Amino acid sequence: MSSTVDPRLINARLAPKKSLRLSWSDPKFRNIVVQISIVALLVLIVWYLAHNTAVNMENQHIATGLGFLFRRAGIPIAEQPISYDPSVDTYGRAIVIGLLNTLKVAVLGIILSTILGTLVGVGRLSKNWLLSKVTAIYVETIRDVPVLLQLMLWYTTLQNLPGPRQAINVGNAFFLSNRGLKLPLMIWQDAHWWTLAAFVLGLIGVFAWNRAASRKQDETGIKPAVWPTVLGLLVVFPALIWAALGAPFTLEYPELHGFNFTGGGNISPEYTALELGLVIYTSAYIAEIVRSGIQAVPQGQWEAAGALGLSPGVVLTRIILPQSLRVIIPPMTSQYLNITKNTSLAVAIGYQDIVSISQTTLNQTGQAIEGVGIVMAVFLSISLSISLFMNWYNKRIALTER
Repeated sequence: MSSTVDPRLINARLAPKKSLRLSWSDPKFRNIVVQISIVALLVLIVWYLAHNTAVNMENQHIATGLGFLFRRAGIPIAEQPISYDPSVDTYGRAIVIGLLNTLKVAVLGIILSTILGTLVGVGRLSKNWLLSKVTAIYVETIRDVPVLLQLMLWYTTLQNLPGPRQAINVGNAFFLSNRGLKLPLMIWQDAHWWTLAAFVLGLIGVFAWNRAASRKQDETGIKPAVWPTVLGLLVVFPALIWAALGAPFTLEYPELHGFNFTGGGNISPEYTALELGLVIYTSAYIAEIVRSGIQAVPQGQWEAAGALGLSPGVVLTRIILPQSLRVIIPPMTSQYLNITKNTSLAVAIGYQDIVSISQTTLNQTGQAIEGVGIVMAVFLSISLSISLFMNWYNKRIALTER
């Protein structure tokens, strides 16, 4: 019998054996050593700075820790989303109010700047000569003026409005003066909380039904109607809850007493100036992002849709904009982060956000490191949340091969 030898065994015996010894000439080993050295150096630097800071604070008899958050604040705050008494409440509650004030500006600013920026960006591509030129001038002018200067301009303009006694009166319900915009305010009751809860449940139901309808469309090619469910869950269901609980609806109107108004709601000049400045400034950048995203869609998409007889509005909203989102979303994330971080400029016009209240806190308590650390943690958390959501949405709308 003739025996045959497997060629793979011969190649395995003749192949040079790999050395198990780690050598500096190995690029992989060298990269690992360099990375470990850099991390160790960074850890050493951080430890040295922390140790040196702790020693200096101990020598100057400066207390450390977050215990100051539970001490009575005594900081007067004009903008109070939640109840607050400076003679009773703590620094921690004051900082929470500052956080809520920051979120109030950032969330509404993101929504309004997106809407305004999209309209201006689309307007720049309009075939109407006047609209195209006006939006172009808007973008070029706003982007060249520093945002802080714009905030000061708006704040000064609002401060020059008439006083409360000479306020601009609209139907004895709305009063515009240098103290802000006074408007009727609904008296919130328990029934309104239940109505709000019903609306939130309706949103969850609409989301679930929309996903089920999409799956049905994938299976059969026919998508069930969604709008009756939306109408029922978001309008009829909360209205029934509100009506069943007595349908309370009481408005508190502002009234002039002495030199100021009492009652009703108030939108302060500081908040208005900050929101206007940030929205107008950021919308100019968003407009360019939207314009470039639309222009990134091949021209053939416009021509094919036009050949089908679709109107320009339908083509833009149903064909072009959905495709341009894949180009728009990544740079739009940066603008959302910018508008959030620019809220810290509120201290320049007297709006009490997280930065303003934290500065007052550290001036009164001497806890500078803790105060700055809290502000950094707040902005880091907000920024990471925005980035995670936008990255999730960007992956959701990404093109996938099937």
